Amino acid sequence: MKKLSLIAFMGLSSIAFSQNTNTIRQEDKSKEEKALLVKTDHAELDAKKKAAEEKAKLPKPYDPKADAEKDIQNLIAKAKKEKKNIMIQAGGNWCIWCLRFNQYVQTTPELKKLVDDNYVYYHLNYSPENKNEKIFAKYGDPGTKFGYPVFIVLDQNGKMIHVQQSDVLEEGKGYSLEKVKEFFNVWSPKS
Repeated sequence: MKKLSLIAFMGLSSIAFSQNTNTIRQEDKSKEEKALLVKTDHAELDAKKKAAEEKAKLPKPYDPKADAEKDIQNLIAKAKKEKKNIMIQAGGNWCIWCLRFNQYVQTTPELKKLVDDNYVYYHLNYSPENKNEKIFAKYGDPGTKFGYPVFIVLDQNGKMIHVQQSDVLEEGKGYSLEKVKEFFNVWSPKS
């Protein structure tokens, strides 16, 4: 009987020890998970801070107060006169990728020349202050489908000939020179 009690006691002790070990492992795992979450939170905060700093430095080409309908009518008249297509870059000053694209085109001489030679360019604002719903509806609400920036290409008569999502033009944390050049070349009036 004493042997049986001793065996039972050892078995229960082993179970208790095993459960205690599992509890310690779970606590260690929980501490590791918390540390990983803290690291992730720090990395995410650092990334957001860097993006905010970058955004603050970039030009803000979107004007929430603009009368987009009137502006586009003026662009059509200008495009007819200059025999160019119209490139509408839809987005907002809140959108880091919109600002990056604008900066990239403005500071890359071969892209700037390509745009200046073939397009009248317009930044169509989409923001809480002015969603330009009537204009976006006219072009099928491409921002809702593709996100921002999104590009709406019009011919010189104002007819929509193409909508381009921007993610296919991206490369890393910027844009691909070859892909952007190809996009501008394909939809230029000379093609």
